[in-house]
Amino acid sequence: MTEALAVINERVDDLPVLLAQLGRLGVQPLLDAHFPTHGNWQGLSLGWVAVIWLTHILSQADHRLSQVQPWAERRLETLRSCTGYPVRALDCSDDRLGEVLRALSDDTQWAAFEEALSQHLVRVYDLSPEQVRLDSTSASGYWQVTPEGLFQFGHSKARRPDLPQVKVMLATLDPLGLPLATAVVPGQRADDRLYLPAVTRVRKQLRRRGLLYVGDCKMAALETRAFVHTGGDYYLCPLPERQLPPEQLAVYLAPVWAGAQALTPVYRERGEGQRELIAEGYEREPTFRRCHCRNEVFSSTCARLRG
Repeated sequence: MTEALAVINERVDDLPVLLAQLGRLGVQPLLDAHFPTHGNWQGLSLGWVAVIWLTHILSQADHRLSQVQPWAERRLETLRSCTGYPVRALDCSDDRLGEVLRALSDDTQWAAFEEALSQHLVRVYDLSPEQVRLDSTSASGYWQVTPEGLFQFGHSKARRPDLPQVKVMLATLDPLGLPLATAVVPGQRADDRLYLPAVTRVRKQLRRRGLLYVGDCKMAALETRAFVHTGGDYYLCPLPERQLPPEQLAVYLAPVWAGAQALTPVYRERGEGQRELIAEGYEREPTFRRCHCRNEVFSSTCARLRG
């Protein structure tokens, strides 16, 4: 008798590449280690469900929960071959993905997972961290405001004070742009209070000092700069008027306008050995007259910085 041949046609697309890369980064075992599931959890582990979901997001540019199950159902053989597990379409149902989101919302467990993942990424890519960029952003929308919710009314960078917003703080490895630490906080939180926790988490993950932390003027608070300095790191940020009043800035610039101060050119490297002059400036060491620090460590740091 001739055995019937069953032919299954599936679109493989970029799934093998994405799954292999996520496997190399160790995302699945780290998720399973830091987010243990209930004993009644059946089917694929939380880590594998999250990896398949991430693959769907990256491949389809679609983060909607309801779209994952039908997408997986059309690619079951590919997913089974790439993962080595008996993937079912129900493993990617919106209910199961909702359970994954609830598990990942544990801030304590997420911080531990993020630390372990960052250390693994540095080893996988053989990176030599030197600069870390810190910045915050906000996202607003038509959401219902609740006392314990993330979406709250606050200062809107998008000039939409009528919409509640959520705020995200991100620390990335510069210039690669690799995320190291993220924090999602209610929208009414001030930006300047988000820098110290971000620096602390980066230090725990990279376990290195002597890094340069780059940020905007909200990073220029004396408490933040003293914290970076006492930890053996460096910072680069513009000073707002609160830190450098216009009168003091005019004193610093007076010798420049008079032509009495030599300037150092600053170049940006272009392709093929070309350089572009983007600025000229000079260094000046400030003298701190007062210290408003409320922390003993920061106060002693400022005392050493005084001229």
